[in-house]
Amino acid sequence: MKVRDLNEDRLLKILLTGLPEGRNVVTGPGDDCAVVQAAQGSREFLLLKADCVVEGIHYLPEHDPVRVGWKALCRAVSDVAAMGGEPLHALVTIFSPVDRSVSYWKGFYKGLSKAAKRFGIGIVGGETSRAPCAAVSVTLVGRVEAGRLITRAAGKPGDLLFVTGTLGGSIQGKHLDFVPRVAEGRWLSAHGYAHAMMDLSDGLASDLPRLATASGCGFELDPDLLPRTRGCNANEAMSDGEDYELLIAVPPRLADRLRRGWKETFPRLRLTEIGTLREPGISATALPQGFDHFFSCQQPRERAS
Repeated sequence: MKVRDLNEDRLLKILLTGLPEGRNVVTGPGDDCAVVQAAQGSREFLLLKADCVVEGIHYLPEHDPVRVGWKALCRAVSDVAAMGGEPLHALVTIFSPVDRSVSYWKGFYKGLSKAAKRFGIGIVGGETSRAPCAAVSVTLVGRVEAGRLITRAAGKPGDLLFVTGTLGGSIQGKHLDFVPRVAEGRWLSAHGYAHAMMDLSDGLASDLPRLATASGCGFELDPDLLPRTRGCNANEAMSDGEDYELLIAVPPRLADRLRRGWKETFPRLRLTEIGTLREPGISATALPQGFDHFFSCQQPRERAS
């Protein structure tokens, strides 16, 4: 059996089986971030996230390195946002071909710094290494109050599904310029609107089943309700990936209050109801194939989107 014979979720299940759980772990592998207790008896949790961008997969050599630097950090920031937290500190490791210009990496760090300043993040260390292709790994630490933590796993049958922003169109370049929904995630966690939440990095078609499975639910989705990026059809909105919007499971009794509060607080950002969590085993909507690192390995992600 080769890696190409598996999808990403199956590979991770194989690799993670039997790993030591460690101490003070609240949420381990399988959510947007790992969650650990900050200190014994503390009511604050640390959010731990590792992410990477690889040239030819997540971006192309001709892309502006400033935009690539922004994306490299913001991918991890988006995961912290999806758990209702705020980002704090980052470690950045770069892998560089020896013939890559120094000016390229200076541009990359300009974009990295721009994102760090935007979200109040300290770049506190990292590593460099020679490699046959360019790649960057980011490790991010965030925080969230214990009473405000939102995971993928607490959704309930009957919860309404909402998404922020618009979906689809990563091929248009939006995956290099997206803004993580940190303020929105903090607001949702402060008001207790979300039973469950995650960010959409691999596309709704891949990520909605993950949230439903983690919550022990099925789901029903109305493709006609999807908020689509201009020029995208419903299939592309579900499968393009790299939206970095929030998918939110909301108790029906809070839905009207959420809509009113959202419109007042974030008047320039759409919030759209798209479906419902159902009883386990009920998934009433056929979905296209979302992005998968191994099923989609025949083409760079940018070209496959």
